[in-house]
Amino acid sequence: MTVYASRLSSASADFTENRTDMLVLVDRLRSIEDRARARSEQRRERFEARCQLTPRDRLAKLLDPGMPWQEIYNLASYLVDDPDPETSVPGASMITGIGFVGGVRSLVVVDDSGINAGAVTTKSVEKALGCLKIAQRQKLPFIHLVESAGANLMDYTVELWAHGGGMFQGLAKLSAMGIPVITVLHGPSTAGGAYQPGLSDYVIGVRKNGMAALAGAALVRAATGEIATDAELGGAEMHATTTGLVEYLADDDAHGIEMARDLMTRLGWNRAMKRSASTSFNEPLYDPDEIAGIVPVNYRKPYEMRELAARLVDGSDFTDFKSRYGVSTTCLQARIHGHNCGIIGNNGPIDPDGATKAAHFIQLCDQSDIPLIFLSNTTGYMVGSEYEHAGMIKHGAKMIQAVTNVSVPKIALYIGASFGAGNYGMCGYAYEPDFLFTWPNALTGVMGGEQAATTMDQVARAGAARRGIDVAEDKLKAQRDRITKHFDIQSDAFYTSGRMLDMGMIDPRDTRRVLAFALDTTAEARARDLRPNSFGVARM
Repeated sequence: MTVYASRLSSASADFTENRTDMLVLVDRLRSIEDRARARSEQRRERFEARCQLTPRDRLAKLLDPGMPWQEIYNLASYLVDDPDPETSVPGASMITGIGFVGGVRSLVVVDDSGINAGAVTTKSVEKALGCLKIAQRQKLPFIHLVESAGANLMDYTVELWAHGGGMFQGLAKLSAMGIPVITVLHGPSTAGGAYQPGLSDYVIGVRKNGMAALAGAALVRAATGEIATDAELGGAEMHATTTGLVEYLADDDAHGIEMARDLMTRLGWNRAMKRSASTSFNEPLYDPDEIAGIVPVNYRKPYEMRELAARLVDGSDFTDFKSRYGVSTTCLQARIHGHNCGIIGNNGPIDPDGATKAAHFIQLCDQSDIPLIFLSNTTGYMVGSEYEHAGMIKHGAKMIQAVTNVSVPKIALYIGASFGAGNYGMCGYAYEPDFLFTWPNALTGVMGGEQAATTMDQVARAGAARRGIDVAEDKLKAQRDRITKHFDIQSDAFYTSGRMLDMGMIDPRDTRRVLAFALDTTAEARARDLRPNSFGVARM
């Protein structure tokens, strides 16, 4: 055992300042999340008048009590449709995550019909596609509690329609892979949304409220002149008796969810998973709550990555790979909840030695089938003649080659600055990690705002010198301020998470729990055998 001896003092001024600053950001996260909950809750009386459960009550009844639940894409759409930080509502009209239903780890999507009747937003399709991709990769049954007004025709864009076809494709792929798709039809599902039940393996329709049709009553009358009610066109009762679209007819929302839970238990889904012996583990010697005081919000302030690792890994026990080589890059062999894992973190920019060390470590983990965890806090690969001559390009490329082609699960966290190609080498968004979460203090982008502004300032000065003219200092200052603001706004974690450049924002103190959940999920996926077919299950 190599137990880390922490040097952290929770009584220090730095710890207190870091913790205070971080918790301000966590409070901001919770406040933003609460906006969607509060907005949806305003419609509770309307749901109760229709004898319905609210979307969050449906979710609570679906999930196994006391079992883990990990929300994903919690900030989707924040600052997208509404750019005002004080009023923008996150969620993209859906509640999504991974939880347990009848003892089965499942990908769950709940239409938040308490907000604009669940109408699709700019990011709704992208969020649904992200969930489908996760379900495919992690071999998770896909459960959708449907009630949506569909696309808002007043905000229609051709891109929304084009990308929306990917939702149909994703459902068809899941079925063909042998992964069950279950839909509970709580309310309307019209136009393109009608293909959600149409492409599901099992559909549970709720009497009176459940409805699926290619066109609702208003559109049918406008298009054809036919006068028909929504129930006549596509009510759950009609589909259960006439079209066969609905397999199971439920009396109300609670009954429909009970049916979905019962169905999951009857599928025997967990029989197709190789069982591994349960592994006991020790909690870290140091309290994960202290994480909020370890990491400064200002990425320019250094800290010791190993202090963070000691609060994440079992028993605060890890082996430091090549600890004296490429010292600004840390590579640790450890366990989290009994799962062996390789952890790569940053104590600053990545130099040629650090890139070489990381590439070597990544390949070793791949050889031994050990999942990789990336704790990204780097301003990028080192620049300057010294590093160019030392082969920064080729050594950085080796690291990027390794992280791109490794076959083991990859779990990434943005925990500080993650700039430039350093983000790529640390398994950023484009490198398709199995899971990618961000802390609220994180910054991601090509470079920091100040660095970008200084670069352009120097370019302007050099251009003026070539032309033999004087620079206007006031205009240069205005340019610096404008560029700094432009880059800093776009690099902020709340901005990037709203644009779904990660799978969600988490409280740093929850990092060990989230990593353990992700490791459990990827391990289960790799242990599961599927029974694929050629085309998916066609409705009969």
